[in-house]
Amino acid sequence: MFVHVFLDFFLICKLFTYSSTRIIESKLFEGFALSIIFKFRTPWRAVAAMFLLNGALFGVWASRIPAISTQHDLTPGALGMLLLCMAIGALVSFPIAGFASDKFGSATITRKLAIIYAASLILLSLAPVAWALAIALFIFGAFHGAMDVSMNAWAAEIERVGKRPMMSSLHAMFSVGAGLGAASGSAAAALDLEITVHFISVSIALTIITLSMAYIPWESIRKAGMPSTPIFSLPSGSLLAVGFIAFCASLGEGGMADWGAIFIVTVASVSEAKAALGYVVFSSVMVAMRLIGDHIVARTGPVIAARVGGVTAAIGSLVAIFINTFPMILVGFALMGFGYAVIMPIVFTRAANDEFTPPGVAIASVSTLGYGGILLGPPLIGFVADSTSIKTAFLILSVLAFLITLLAGFLTKPPSNR
Repeated sequence: MFVHVFLDFFLICKLFTYSSTRIIESKLFEGFALSIIFKFRTPWRAVAAMFLLNGALFGVWASRIPAISTQHDLTPGALGMLLLCMAIGALVSFPIAGFASDKFGSATITRKLAIIYAASLILLSLAPVAWALAIALFIFGAFHGAMDVSMNAWAAEIERVGKRPMMSSLHAMFSVGAGLGAASGSAAAALDLEITVHFISVSIALTIITLSMAYIPWESIRKAGMPSTPIFSLPSGSLLAVGFIAFCASLGEGGMADWGAIFIVTVASVSEAKAALGYVVFSSVMVAMRLIGDHIVARTGPVIAARVGGVTAAIGSLVAIFINTFPMILVGFALMGFGYAVIMPIVFTRAANDEFTPPGVAIASVSTLGYGGILLGPPLIGFVADSTSIKTAFLILSVLAFLITLLAGFLTKPPSNR
């Protein structure tokens, strides 16, 4: 009897020891895994994840526009009006997001907006009729624009703490995200996947992955705004010049996206398939330059980098206008991508460090002018091209790029530190 009791006691102890060891090993492994994750989640990677999410959700939507247009039987004019709803939503959201970022902290606002923005993408796929799609697009545009403002404000904070340029590489992550989102749309279309299934699955997966990177210990400096700073405001003083630089650069980028291929078809007389390479070259060079743009700005300073960028973009547009062979037009487009790449990141950094305006409000006001360039650019180029020629219309981009060079002196960071 005693022997049986002893053996039972021995077995229980053995099992307890084995279980305890397994639990300890499991906890140690979990702790090690968590330490690796926390070490991987740096401030740059956290903000980069938000830029990637913002671009990816937009890319997903853009890639399914033809399918949604067919689903709702939209004419080109009707589609244009619906896209205008999205733009209006963004413009309305800019100042509100800027004020909220200053009051509650850009990191907190960015992470909350990321969830709502992802949900608004799903809303687009659920719209049963055109008027419902218009409302959904207004909401989608509003949260896309709001997140754009707050994440740029957060990016400016990590730049300030890190004491080195980071904005350009973060903007590159937006472009990478947009490319990934568009690729998912291409794959979904090839697999004949329903739009709703595509939007829901991508939104949930991207949000979980990117937010797991974005939740880092970070306390934003909160500024409820200065007494004389209204929520809805356009830039003034030197910030107005910074906003006009954003306008010039955004008009150039928007013009290339909407008119680049048509320019090549008209001037070089090539097929549409070949003409599509123009924007591919432009955007690829821009992404590559933004990935190394921080190092360039760190070595040269924002003013010289912007001046070189403006001159390069202007020269590129002139090459495309006056040397009308297909290869040289591609060279011109590549130079334009090279030139425009660093301008908007520099603009946002300068706005966030303005002496007289809180960062969120400053970024919002500059974004308003920048978005104005994106909205005004395509119709302006179209009007001038219709009245004269597309070559003459593209001269607008040359002039505006040279204006960036002339106004670059306003991009010097103010001496005060926030």
